[in-house]
Amino acid sequence: MYEIKTLNKIATCGTDIFDKAKYTVSDNAENPTAIMVRSAKMHDMEMPESLLAIARAGAGVNNIPVEKCAEQGIVVFNTPGANSNAVKELAICALLLASRKITEAAAWAASLKGTPDAPKTVEGGKSKFAGPEILGKTLGVIGLGAIGGKIANAAVALGMDVIGYDPFLSVNAAIQLEPAVKVTADINDIYKNSDYITIHVPYTPDTKNTIDEAQIAMMKDGVRLINLARGELINSAAVVKAIKDGKVAKYVTDFADDVVLGEENVIVLPHLGASTPESEDNCATMAAHELIDYIEKGTIKNSVNFPNAELAKTGDHLVCVLHKNVPALIAQITSVVSDKGANIENLVNKSKKDWAYTMLDVTGDVDADAFKAIEGVVGVRVL
Repeated sequence: MYEIKTLNKIATCGTDIFDKAKYTVSDNAENPTAIMVRSAKMHDMEMPESLLAIARAGAGVNNIPVEKCAEQGIVVFNTPGANSNAVKELAICALLLASRKITEAAAWAASLKGTPDAPKTVEGGKSKFAGPEILGKTLGVIGLGAIGGKIANAAVALGMDVIGYDPFLSVNAAIQLEPAVKVTADINDIYKNSDYITIHVPYTPDTKNTIDEAQIAMMKDGVRLINLARGELINSAAVVKAIKDGKVAKYVTDFADDVVLGEENVIVLPHLGASTPESEDNCATMAAHELIDYIEKGTIKNSVNFPNAELAKTGDHLVCVLHKNVPALIAQITSVVSDKGANIENLVNKSKKDWAYTMLDVTGDVDADAFKAIEGVVGVRVL
């Protein structure tokens, strides 16, 4: 029986996918085979020896010690695209919030409760909340993945000119873009030509402060910035300074920090990007399928620390080996099979940066301990 431990509340449409004859799902599993998590912090958590995988019901994995997990042979999954429509809709909302002074106007109107002749006061005071339309304006989209691509297409449908930048743009993502989206190979084109800029890239040491003082200096006066991806992607202090200097007209962020809270012309949302029932259901469902495929078939899809790989079992055993991506290691793995007089029917080897995954479809006996004894191997399963 496989144990699935939940560290946060996970939508039941996801947890119900696990076959009750094979799995138990609870928040107190003592020897979990896998963990499902949303926002719980795992960096100080001691990972049990039984743990094979962690599935993050969402895109970002900042709350998970990804590299530490790789070293322990724990595959970390996320659910890219499962919340993309929810974030896309909030981004469209953010475009309008950045333009039309909607939050300020609503707050002012609410303050008139109990005052005499409020309707007349509203008509007389509404002019101070005027703001530009987005029609015909230029939107720069940094990151054209599952979320950024949808936002770019939606903005085109709303009559905006769209410039997109993504150095890792996949063929699949590219063919889903509207023809009107202009893709540039130079991120500075975004900064120099956009009236609005929205960022949708993962947070890594390389992407920290993607937008900082130098980038803001290149932008149009009155530019409006949107950050629904990760707070660390934009330097909050630099943006607040640029607002006070009149360079940036508005900043809408889904990430609260003390630098931006309460600042004029900054709208701070309480991390609402994926906060829809549909998004939570989609993430939970995708995470459950990822874990089942890995636990039962060794298939890796949407891992952030190991490569995607799958191989059908046609022989007696499917050997799944997680290991470092170093020379000559595959030869050692195959030698273990031949030393037992077994035959490799099929083999798949994939790598992702420092880590690799080898799957062997084997006819004959296998020695799991012999694979584990190879230097650089961090995990072995025989299915």
